[in-house]
Amino acid sequence: MKFKDYPEFKPNLTPKQIFKLGSFGGTYWRPIYSHITKKEYNNVHTKYHFNLDKNLLTRPFEEYDKNINKYKVKVGTTLRDWETAGWITKYNPYGWVHWYCDFYNGRRTPDDKRQIDRWLGVAGDNGRFKKRLVNLLKKSRKKYDDYTVSPKIRQTLQHWGYKITKKDLE
Repeated sequence: MKFKDYPEFKPNLTPKQIFKLGSFGGTYWRPIYSHITKKEYNNVHTKYHFNLDKNLLTRPFEEYDKNINKYKVKVGTTLRDWETAGWITKYNPYGWVHWYCDFYNGRRTPDDKRQIDRWLGVAGDNGRFKKRLVNLLKKSRKKYDDYTVSPKIRQTLQHWGYKITKKDLE
């Protein structure tokens, strides 16, 4: 994907692909109360027309299922942790993927630069998770698609809209 206004932002998964592959244990779009906006949210995902099984999107947090996740591992923390860390803003009370869904669909906000900088730090060319996985693959002489190498980092990168490619190892 290329975004003319932010050419350095290069995820290789669409928002729909993030969920279709299996992410967040199926709980990302569950109903929430935002401590940032002081509002309840429900069915926010419907505006994106994902047309995916609701078990991939709206399971209650207590029903997080790591087997839904592509790499069968649990990664990440809670929405409350994200709010406390200052990662959530009024623009997208569900977090980074919420922002990415809107950005991908053309919405621009004053939060774009911050969110893209966060992505660059995780999955960009020098992103810590991307570099770590590439280094692990090279050190172990494994192929880019050997999913036995760090499933947790792979799942994290998937949540950030990125999947390691053969070119990443060149």
